[in-house]
Amino acid sequence: MAKFAGVREQMDEIRRGALEIIPEDELVRKLERSLETGTPLVVKQGFDPTRPDLHIGHAVSIRKLRTFQELGHTVVFVVGDYTARVGDPTGRSETRPALSPGEIEANARTYADQVGRILDTSGVRVEYNSHWLAPLDLADILRLTAGYTVARMLERDDFAKRLAENRPISMMELMYPLMQAYDSVALEADVELGGTDQKFNLLVARTIQERYGQDPQVCLIMPLLRGLDGEQKMSKSYDNYIGITEPPEEMYGKTMSIPDTLLEEWYRMASGLEGEALAAALSRAAEAPYEAKQELASLIVRAYHGEGGAEAGRRHFDQVFRDKKEPDEIAEVPVRLTDDRLRYEGGRAWLPGVLVAAGLAASNSEAVRLIEQGAIALDGDVVTDRNATVAAADGDARVLRRGKRRFGRVRFVR
Repeated sequence: MAKFAGVREQMDEIRRGALEIIPEDELVRKLERSLETGTPLVVKQGFDPTRPDLHIGHAVSIRKLRTFQELGHTVVFVVGDYTARVGDPTGRSETRPALSPGEIEANARTYADQVGRILDTSGVRVEYNSHWLAPLDLADILRLTAGYTVARMLERDDFAKRLAENRPISMMELMYPLMQAYDSVALEADVELGGTDQKFNLLVARTIQERYGQDPQVCLIMPLLRGLDGEQKMSKSYDNYIGITEPPEEMYGKTMSIPDTLLEEWYRMASGLEGEALAAALSRAAEAPYEAKQELASLIVRAYHGEGGAEAGRRHFDQVFRDKKEPDEIAEVPVRLTDDRLRYEGGRAWLPGVLVAAGLAASNSEAVRLIEQGAIALDGDVVTDRNATVAAADGDARVLRRGKRRFGRVRFVR
């Protein structure tokens, strides 16, 4: 039999940083039963692999999963490789574009590795929900849909808003909360974690579990971390996130770019500090926000890359932004003068084509837009002429910078 801390001690740890526990008295009863029987609770959270990155916003609730893990309970990290085919409609004003099976599979493979940066993977179950959703036949699906009404589904804020605005809602999207709920049925979950935007979906699972004769799960609602823009929640869809596997230099630089208004929120939710250490950091942030942001950037990078990564991130930032120098190490990219994208003529190459060939822009149109916005520098000088050309000969090397943090050393070769 497993040994657990007392219920009060466990509840203190679980409550810390959580917004809601629905319903809290049921969690107390589950913990009491767990303590009496020596049986750990099954605690789950799911993530759809719509992009290859987990981000530090995800880490807010994943760290709470680690709390349950440290308390001795069974943590299940659900990779939503099947629900990703539908796409979570939460907060969406239109249907998500569908991902190909290949894209989903490639993204899903990275999630199991990434979660190990926060959880002890030797004691966590990583499950793919295609294992139980894919085998469902029509009779199974009809049974699932019979457990919830259309009227209740349309009470969901984003569905109600789209309905009022005469925006389409596909039947497939209405299935998403039921599919997520079936994850809880398949796993016989005792607790499910999610952000405030997932509250509706988690509550649907309580109803569906009861329809299947199970004790309904407790919903543990965690706050959402706002992203780099300081407005929207951190999200892969909004492209305002810091991926937990991004290079130290990128993580540090992105953290330094957040508005000062985010400092308290990020310290509370992303720094890993608690108690007196957190209070002291927040006091410093109020008096010296720039220095506090440097400290925060180091804390975040250190959590995922260690002390060496934090130091590398700080050094790179100081060189590029404070001292206006190039970083010590810039990846070299060979670009062939025979590449048609360069429009090579008379010893000169078209700069937008060079950017595309070097992987610093996805297309000629993006390269032109970046140049006209002043986001491209050649050998330290900003270029704004969309028709700019670069002197290029076999063996020549030029340093290109996109934005403030992305560098590439182009080596022209025959």
